[in-house]
Amino acid sequence: MDAVAKVGAKDGWQFIVIGAVEEERNSEGARFVATQYKPDFAIIGEPNQWDRMALGYKGSAWANVTVKRGQAHTASGEETAAEAAVDVWLKIKAYVDSFNADKPKVFDKLLLTLRGMDSDSNDFEQWARLKVGVRLPVEVSPEDWYQILNETLRVSETLRVLIEPVGFAIPAWGCEKNTQLVRSFLSGIRSQGGEPRFVYKTGTADLNIVAPVWKCPAVVYGPGDSALDHTPNEHISLEDYSRAVQVLSSALSRLTE
Repeated sequence: MDAVAKVGAKDGWQFIVIGAVEEERNSEGARFVATQYKPDFAIIGEPNQWDRMALGYKGSAWANVTVKRGQAHTASGEETAAEAAVDVWLKIKAYVDSFNADKPKVFDKLLLTLRGMDSDSNDFEQWARLKVGVRLPVEVSPEDWYQILNETLRVSETLRVLIEPVGFAIPAWGCEKNTQLVRSFLSGIRSQGGEPRFVYKTGTADLNIVAPVWKCPAVVYGPGDSALDHTPNEHISLEDYSRAVQVLSSALSRLTE
């Protein structure tokens, strides 16, 4: 807002500043505005340090993976649903480890996480559920990931494995580097004595929601340390904020010359 105010009105141009809600949940704000506008350029605000631009964010997908089997006596020695769920997790992890083996860059890897597990039984059936999350590279869409899970987890006839997608799956997105928008930011950062840098993030942002719809040059920019996001020590330096305002106003001026 401060940067737009500093630039002022420009003939033939309209600056739209959007405060989108729920970025850390289901991105309801971004999903709404994606259908309301068709911009020439998009600048997404995220803390990445005042002299750095983010050109890509990983996608994400969540699933509940449930293993079911018929009840068996505890003295039978048969594999329990909980034990089978451990094997299921190890199969998923083995696939991911193999996929990542030849990829030196974190942005190109699958980042797997097990965020929860529980189990129970009744007189007829046992079950165990895993809450599995993954951060996706550009080359693996959410649909690809769910297909990988289905193919990887084909097991014996005595077990049933149910894969249930949870929440909104989001594809990864990488921005074009050689654009007028990026060049404007390069000049803006240098004008404040900075050495411009690029970064590709392992998290997911509203960029992933709006960029595939708008299909315009985009970049993610903002002062602050993303490692402090959502922590008790989250803060921003006023000096860095002031520099970022100068950088952004300079970039906007160059874009609209």
